[in-house]
Amino acid sequence: MNLLYLTILFPLIGFLLLAFSRGRWSENTSATIGVGSIGLAAVTTIYVGINFLSQKAAGVEVFNQHLWNWMQVGDFGIPVTLTLDGLSMTMLSVVTGVGFFIHMFASWYMRGEEGYSRFFAYTNLFIASMVILVLADNLLLMYLGWEGVGLCSYLLIGFYYTHPANGAAAMKAFIVTRIGDVFLAFALFILYRELGTLNFRELMILAPQKLAVGDTAITWATLMLLGGAVGKSAQLPLQTWLADAMAGPTPVSALIHAATMVTAGVYLIARTHGLFLMAPEILHLVGIIGAVTLVLAGFAALVQTDIKRVLAYSTMSQIGYMFLALGVQAWDAAIFHLMTHAFFKALLFLSSGSVILACHHEQNIFKMGGLRKSIPLVYICFLVGGAALSALPIITAGFFSKDEILAGALANGHLNLMIAGLVGAFMTSLYTFRMIFIVFHGEEKIKAHAGKGITHHLPLLVLLVLSTFIGAMIVPPLKGVLPDTTELAHGNVLTLEITSGVIAIAGILLAAALYLGKRSLVNSIAKSAPGRFFTTWWFHAWGFDWLYDMIFVKPYLLVAKILQRDPLNSMMNLPALFARLGNRGLTLSENGQIRWYVASMGLGAVVVLALLLVI
Repeated sequence: MNLLYLTILFPLIGFLLLAFSRGRWSENTSATIGVGSIGLAAVTTIYVGINFLSQKAAGVEVFNQHLWNWMQVGDFGIPVTLTLDGLSMTMLSVVTGVGFFIHMFASWYMRGEEGYSRFFAYTNLFIASMVILVLADNLLLMYLGWEGVGLCSYLLIGFYYTHPANGAAAMKAFIVTRIGDVFLAFALFILYRELGTLNFRELMILAPQKLAVGDTAITWATLMLLGGAVGKSAQLPLQTWLADAMAGPTPVSALIHAATMVTAGVYLIARTHGLFLMAPEILHLVGIIGAVTLVLAGFAALVQTDIKRVLAYSTMSQIGYMFLALGVQAWDAAIFHLMTHAFFKALLFLSSGSVILACHHEQNIFKMGGLRKSIPLVYICFLVGGAALSALPIITAGFFSKDEILAGALANGHLNLMIAGLVGAFMTSLYTFRMIFIVFHGEEKIKAHAGKGITHHLPLLVLLVLSTFIGAMIVPPLKGVLPDTTELAHGNVLTLEITSGVIAIAGILLAAALYLGKRSLVNSIAKSAPGRFFTTWWFHAWGFDWLYDMIFVKPYLLVAKILQRDPLNSMMNLPALFARLGNRGLTLSENGQIRWYVASMGLGAVVVLALLLVI
């Protein structure tokens, strides 16, 4: 396990080589370095993971690898120490494993694009930053990786920088996530002031000793941690950046929205679970935010016309499920769903990239149709990935992880949150198969060509297998890392599984009834006055962008316009202006005429007498 540091070093070396190549290398060389560095990190993860599981069987729960001291100022010291336990092992496997297959697919997808080596330089740095985030043993080192993935997301979302809209989307993602990062920084300040450390394990030990449950300090600290998490994981109210982030290349969407960046908030809350258990109101708020986000995002996905935006709102909704699980203390279920979601969402995003290239960069689902005949492999991938996303019973990975979340909500007495989860499950199956039926069934509207080569087929096939029940057989080694989840009685579990399965199937059947064939019912509903209203409202994601534009952006621009002429500087110039005016007036009085001086003296005498009389 002493090779743990290589999981960071390999992607970092890949980034440096590609960055300093200045695009002079061939695409094959760039792909070999870009994909190979992540492949080496994945192989190292497998080796380290096998050693870790053998050590865990022998009773060693945590492995720490100290590299060097980052900073030391008096008693304040931050070491660069990597920690490996069941939680970070699970995250590391997802980041390097799924990240490797996304890189492999990207080597096919990005062929012929300008900035081929630049793309892999960014993604390598992205993976290195994410690995630092998940392996850090303290909050400040984690914050370094946290900011690293934020920077790389900005670079990757704005990869096609010649289009102003893409630059605007990148800036939006950067600014909105920075708001969350500021909250996270506040959390670090509060925790260090109260507990004198930022080490995760020391925080979990010292917090119950020095602070009481519900204490103001712990409440504010966890609220700030939640602020950081909702920013990075695109949850209410900082969720507006995620859909616009689709401006980046499709493999970037898979990387950011499946395996890495958006799961960082879930990981942060799980890693600091001991603090949230001391602030039950904030922990309950985590569940409420997740439930509201998953329902709102489900309705928004139902009316989108861009294939990638449907999947983006789907990601928002699924991360909402993970937050719901954390809020109801179904810790294992949250991380399990994080893992299965990485499998099927990466599969769906990569498959959507194949569809987009097959349709000559067309992304509007209503301009597609009948593609199951021309790209059958991608159709199968969409069916399996969509079924997993919809939690189709027994055969998909998503069913097992999602049911664990609902069971955890019911077992801990959160009936309202469980109902919200069931509503979200119905919406998920409805919008997912709406997309599949529109894209792959009906009349063929565009001549598509299938992708070829092992770099296209292999990632899809591996992720396809992992999205089935086979992926659900991978059990994260979380025993002893996260608190045990309250178990639901077997009969209740079976009832819940049947209920959720029926709801998922009902959503698919409704999608088939509405979107297969001539779609006359859907068209008539969409053309009605209420239909037009709700379609427009949901299409614009419930108007949050408009609301934030009115509350924050326009007042900011107004203030900027006022300050454009620098009124403060003008105020500072007023004394000089008065001095010049006074000088000019006194200069006029010194004209050399005796009658003017006599008149001045007389006027002065009158003023003095008047003042004496008044006083």
